[in-house]
Amino acid sequence: MPNQIRDIYWKDDVSFPYIFEQNVSIELKDGKGIVRANVYRPKDHAAACHPVLVTYGPYGKDIHYSNFHNSSFQEVNEAHRSPHSAWETPDPGFWTRNGYAVLRADELGLGQSPGILDTMSAQTSLAFFDVIEWAASQPWSTGKVGLLGVSYYAGSQWRVAALRPKGLACIIPWEARNWGPDTIEGDLELEELRANCRDQTVDNARARFLDDEYYASKEYDLRDIEVPLLSVGNWGGILLHLRGNIEGYLNAGSKLKYLRLITGRHDLPFYSEDGVRLQKSFLDAFLKGIDSVGWSTGKAPRVELVLRKGDVGYNDPEAEKAYPRRAEIDWPIPDTKYTKFYLTTDQAWTKDAVAELKSSTHISYNALGNLKNQQLVHFTTDAFTEETEFTGHIMAHLNVCASKNHLSSQSGPRDIDIFITIRHLDATGKEIFYTGTVGDPVPVTKGWLRVSLRKVNENSPRNKPWYPHRKYLSMDEDLIVPERVYTVDVEVWPTNVVVQRGEKLVLEVSSGDTQGAGLFEHNLPEDRPEGKFQGTNSIVFGPGLENWVLLPVIPPRLA
Repeated sequence: MPNQIRDIYWKDDVSFPYIFEQNVSIELKDGKGIVRANVYRPKDHAAACHPVLVTYGPYGKDIHYSNFHNSSFQEVNEAHRSPHSAWETPDPGFWTRNGYAVLRADELGLGQSPGILDTMSAQTSLAFFDVIEWAASQPWSTGKVGLLGVSYYAGSQWRVAALRPKGLACIIPWEARNWGPDTIEGDLELEELRANCRDQTVDNARARFLDDEYYASKEYDLRDIEVPLLSVGNWGGILLHLRGNIEGYLNAGSKLKYLRLITGRHDLPFYSEDGVRLQKSFLDAFLKGIDSVGWSTGKAPRVELVLRKGDVGYNDPEAEKAYPRRAEIDWPIPDTKYTKFYLTTDQAWTKDAVAELKSSTHISYNALGNLKNQQLVHFTTDAFTEETEFTGHIMAHLNVCASKNHLSSQSGPRDIDIFITIRHLDATGKEIFYTGTVGDPVPVTKGWLRVSLRKVNENSPRNKPWYPHRKYLSMDEDLIVPERVYTVDVEVWPTNVVVQRGEKLVLEVSSGDTQGAGLFEHNLPEDRPEGKFQGTNSIVFGPGLENWVLLPVIPPRLA
């Protein structure tokens, strides 16, 4: 039976350098229950009003960062370590010292907020909406709310901003399982806990198309976002966050929107001096009216990016400070020269157009590769004769087919998974790695396509020559016929790399995960059944069959 809801509010204005209110109950509209939050307010001038930074998520508002991820916490900037530091959220100690109130809420069904846990759902976004409007209406609030957080606490910002809650003044989605102390009202029986939680891992495996109920119920329109936004993406986040930050920037309806692209691990840059200086400057502009940069007037650079030039190693924040930075007027960079690099049958990768073949040639590899049994082919450029910068969107144009082999089902393969990786070799042939999400070594970028979902939404304004836009609907699925050749355009995630003289690029095409997949493998048997995929995959060359990759070349900048 559900536990009886009672008042568990507690306040401490003595023990900490800020006022701490725990388990404030926020009544949701239409009688949909309560969300519980912790509020941290500046102690000096306690009667004054302050703008509010709000987070709402599933990682437990009462779980200290050191308990959630101690090794990460030990590396966090000391200015952002306090008795109430929490994973991926703004630190109350720092922000209350700088004139902000901080509100951290437990998502519905998690921690001290009763209900059904259904992450990223419409229900939880509506609850977040109510939390924001509550924060804006409090007597200690100026009425202005900003959103600031990493990962889940970034992804949820896009959704709730599209609902336009009163008081929301700006958002900073920085790189767009659930546990904590037992609820104070008492433990629930295991069966009830399971009934109160939709398992995102299970739902993701079960739902295959964007019009499945699970995904369709979470749909929102980025064009509905109107508040000023600062989207901060990480070049190394090639398997989780980067694409979302760029898609959000491109498609949000905000008149004042900015994009920053950084390097480093997933956790530390958010708390770094440079990162916090950026956050505070933006928040001060829209929540306090203090704007020395020009955020509120549009004078600030719309885009700033770190340039990955040289081999500085990986997971070394100090070494990465050597990377140059540059401002741009927009994204994609307006003077980008999209350039085709052609694949050849001798596995070269060249800017020179390839003579048309008179007969077909296949370059083949086995299906259903994985990290322990990688199945792949490489295409390598000649050494570059001059420094060349690639920054922007990438698309691979391939002609592919699948045929039966001794492991195939009787009917043969009915689908193909294409995995694309771009790698960077120095002048000696050694691969240059970059910092990944958890500090792991990653290549330049990756991309994927399931060939049965190859249909491109050509009528969408989001469809571009450098970006094949897809809806991924159930009606779009079109299984392959063995031996038949299919021409496909594969979206490869946006990236930046500066290739210096004597260095090379490698295009890797595989049937499964390869080095750089990190924590994010594609290995569920239910998703990649042998009967459907097993066979021999091929890239096909021949009459009328060009294979190439469109790369974003940036013209040299004046020193």
